[in-house]
Amino acid sequence: MDANELITRYSQGERDFAGVELVDADLSGADLSEIILDRAFLSFATLSKTILTRASLKKVFLYGADLSYAKLGQADISEANLTKANLTGAYLVKANLIGTSLSGAILVGVNLRESQLSGVNFCGAALKGINLRGANLKNANLAWANLTGAKLSGANLTGARFTGTQLRQVYMNGVNLQGVDLDGVDFSDSKLSGVNFSHATLTVANFSRSYLRAANFVSANLRAANLRDASLRRADLRDADLSETDLQGADLSEAALVGTNLDEAILCDRQVAFFS
Repeated sequence: MDANELITRYSQGERDFAGVELVDADLSGADLSEIILDRAFLSFATLSKTILTRASLKKVFLYGADLSYAKLGQADISEANLTKANLTGAYLVKANLIGTSLSGAILVGVNLRESQLSGVNFCGAALKGINLRGANLKNANLAWANLTGAKLSGANLTGARFTGTQLRQVYMNGVNLQGVDLDGVDFSDSKLSGVNFSHATLTVANFSRSYLRAANFVSANLRAANLRDASLRRADLRDADLSETDLQGADLSEAALVGTNLDEAILCDRQVAFFS
C-alpha cells in the first residue's frame, strides 16, 4: 500500500489500517481523523499539517517522521516510537502518550496541555516553549531536555528525572517537586511562585532573577546555589541548607528562616545587616 491508496480507501470510509508499512510516505495535509494506525511502520514519513484528531496510533513506529503542525488532539499515541521525530508546533491537547519514546525529538512550541505523558522518554528532546499545563508527567525522563520557556503550571512531575535539564524562563507556579533531585538545574528568570521544593536536592541550581514568592524550601539542599536577585518574598526556608549560596540582591522579606543554614552564604551589605 502507498500513501495515495490509503487516502483513497480512507475517503471511502475505511478506518482500520493497523500494521501498514508506509516508510517515507507523504501524507502531509491529509484529513485522517479517527484513523487506526496501531503498530504501523511510518518511519521518516511526512505528516506535516496532517489532521489526526482522535486517531489511534498505539505502538506506531514514527522514527524520524515529520509531524510538524499536525493536529493530534485526543489521539492515542501510547507506547509509540517517535525518536528523533519533528513535532514542531503540533497540537496534542489531551493526547495519550503514556510510555512513548520522544528521545531526541523536536517539540518546539508544541501544545500538550492536559496530556497523559507518564513514563515518556524526553531525553535530549528540544521542548522550547512547549505547553505542558496540567499534563501528567509522572516518571517521565526529562534528562538533558531543553524546556526553556515551557509552561508547566499544574503539571504532575512526580518521579520525573531532571538530570541536566534546561528550565530557564519556565512557568511552573504551584508545581510539586518535593524530594526531587534537581542538582545543577538552571531555573533562571523563571516564574516559580508556590512551588514545593521541600526536601529537594538543589545543589548548584541556578535561580537567579527567578520569582519564588511563597515557595516551599523546607529542608531543601541549596548548597552553593545561585539565588542572586531572586524574589523569595514569603518563601519558607526553614531548616534549608543555603551554605555557600549566592543571595546577593535577593528579596527575603517575610521569608521563614528558622533553622536555615547560611554558613558562608554570599550576601550584600544590606543583607548582612539584616541577618546580624
